[in-house]
Amino acid sequence: DNTYLCQIYNLTLLCMEDYIVEPQSVQFLVQHGFDFNKQYSQGIPYHKGNDKGNENQSQSVRTFFLELIRAKKPLILHNGLIDLVFLYQCFYAHLPDNLGTFTADLSEMFPAGIYDTKYASEFETRFVASYLEYAYKKCKRENCKLKDSSSQHLTVEFCNYPANMSRYIDYRHCSLEEESHNVGEGNKVPVCEKFSAYGWCPKGVKCPQSHNIDLIIDEDDKLWEEKRKKRKHKWKRRKNTEEPAKVFEQESSGKEKELAQNGEEGPPRKQSCYEPGAAVELAEITPSTEGRPLEENSTDTEPKTEAACAAEKEKETHGPPSQGGTHRAGFDAFMTGYIMAYVWMLKKGKNTDAGERPWLPDCHNKLYLSGKSVPLQIVKSLFSKSSKAHSQKMKLAWASG
Repeated sequence: DNTYLCQIYNLTLLCMEDYIVEPQSVQFLVQHGFDFNKQYSQGIPYHKGNDKGNENQSQSVRTFFLELIRAKKPLILHNGLIDLVFLYQCFYAHLPDNLGTFTADLSEMFPAGIYDTKYASEFETRFVASYLEYAYKKCKRENCKLKDSSSQHLTVEFCNYPANMSRYIDYRHCSLEEESHNVGEGNKVPVCEKFSAYGWCPKGVKCPQSHNIDLIIDEDDKLWEEKRKKRKHKWKRRKNTEEPAKVFEQESSGKEKELAQNGEEGPPRKQSCYEPGAAVELAEITPSTEGRPLEENSTDTEPKTEAACAAEKEKETHGPPSQGGTHRAGFDAFMTGYIMAYVWMLKKGKNTDAGERPWLPDCHNKLYLSGKSVPLQIVKSLFSKSSKAHSQKMKLAWASG
């Protein structure tokens, strides 16, 4: 029940319309191995907006996107609002004028549901951080513990491709721990607090502190265990002395109070990074996304250039380029799928009827919104209508299907 066969695809695309290139975004893509020569010589062409009358309906990316819609499978993303806007605008139709129409269209395009693993990581598993690589490695660690204890666990299998396909296949190492993880205590580089909390650091590869996800999770687990023991000790003191709770609230630090409040009202947060300056800087640097290569003076109202969108589709920044080479759109897709499969396994437990209902009812059609405690609901309300372009596309999808 918890075994998956995984196939990963990277499609190199080329927008056939004029667009602006941002040097910062191009540098970021090159550092992560993106081949611009291949893109411009072999990239699959596409155009944005509505269908054109003279395009080849049998070979276009837009036709492929329609096939995904016809499949009526759940769509899984991580921090996926911008991804959905990108997919809709580039491979489907012109974006609607208002949000209600957009969400109404999406609810009909993906009737099996849309799931956001960033939302699931915060509100289902309640990880203290929810950027993609952190959530993936945290899930993988916990899954290995389940496997070692002979408990129900997730298993992923990959295809054995024939030798004549070798030039099309790129293998990436996906170990539980990074090679630089098991270093001596005396040589341990301190963890970058900003990267630890957000999966992004403005200093990038020049940061003198560690961006090692395994070390970050080690520290988080240790801190969480210390706080758990401390709370347990306080609970015993309170029970033995029957002192009012207010005494212990006064004794506790402001950070512990904030942790308790977050524990009740929302997902856990990393307290060390939530000073006002950091919150403002995060809003300025990474609006609506996490760890993406935008200019530091970007705001939510600024339109993204084509190069910035390409960078976002290729990779959320999870670490300095020197750590990887694993950073590909397909690798991100794998991590996203792994998180979803693991969380679903935990929530459904041994319920054999789980397949008859939405995977995660509490996460069904809910998109994470940066800085918000409530998600964006992907529903068609009584007060919104589907767009005309969408209605035409749906007719095309089922007529040609």
